[in-house]
Amino acid sequence: MPETLPTQESPVMSLFDRLPRAVRASTDSLVLVAVLVGLIALFGTLSDYFWSRTVATTIANRIPPLMLVTVGMTWVLIVGGIDLSVGSIMALTAGVFGYLIVSQEWSIASALVVSLACGLACGAFNGWLVVHWSVPSFIVTLGMMEAARGAAYLVTGSSTQYIGTQIQWLTVPRGTLQVSIAFGVALLAVLLGQLVLQKTVFGRHCIATGDNDAALRLSGIDPRRTRWIVFAVSGLLAGLAGVIETARMAVADPNSGTGMELAAIAAAVIGGTSLAGGRGSIVRSFLGVLIISVLQTGLDQVGATDPVKRLVTGGVIVLAVIADAWRRR
Repeated sequence: MPETLPTQESPVMSLFDRLPRAVRASTDSLVLVAVLVGLIALFGTLSDYFWSRTVATTIANRIPPLMLVTVGMTWVLIVGGIDLSVGSIMALTAGVFGYLIVSQEWSIASALVVSLACGLACGAFNGWLVVHWSVPSFIVTLGMMEAARGAAYLVTGSSTQYIGTQIQWLTVPRGTLQVSIAFGVALLAVLLGQLVLQKTVFGRHCIATGDNDAALRLSGIDPRRTRWIVFAVSGLLAGLAGVIETARMAVADPNSGTGMELAAIAAAVIGGTSLAGGRGSIVRSFLGVLIISVLQTGLDQVGATDPVKRLVTGGVIVLAVIADAWRRR
């Protein structure tokens, strides 16, 4: 029987092999855009004030903290982890920022650097525990969630610290589009995050770490370093989100960031990021943030009560998880 010689894959066949994944990614993005447009049309019909520039400006300038936290959460989910501490890290960095400005009379620049370093240290500590002690990220970040929140109360003396308008320039709408500097910073984080994920070796290592870290080890690459960097970046972005939230409210509140981790996970899952790791998109997570924000704002406009808003938002999250499971099958 003659031996069958291996055939070399042609460039055309290679292109066809890559086409379905690209089509699926485009389809997911188009579906999210369609859902977003549908929500805008629905609430615009139900409310006389939803289709206004004021509402659009309010949404755009309220979502930067959630955008930043969601970028970090998407990275963490892609490498197969989860970070439940981002809301508490926001509160801690806000407390440190307020304490340094109000009590110690530091300059804004110096307080900003120390606050961001605090967020980075919390995230790096999470990553160190996860990779060096092989502790599940759920447990590690759950502990950090409690510890950072407690530290926020200690730093602020369990009270809200009024900072004033000296840093509100960061969140004040300006220009023709009436968007804030904070929104520009958050949008830049989204674009850079997507660029790193798609176009760099580190981004491919993150996807491979969440997809099959054993195969990554066999190829000579240690996934522990990748996981540690991702958790550190998540803490840094949460710290920046805490500073922006402080600037928007003009106060350092130890209760800030409550529930932010759940909102970020929801936005990432709605955007198609897999809870099992190995798949995700920063841009689609951004669309998930917009969907959640439009949904919550629209429910406020139509006079929905808080229990109804929680019920609807929870239902959307469950549907997103079901869609994720269906895609994986």
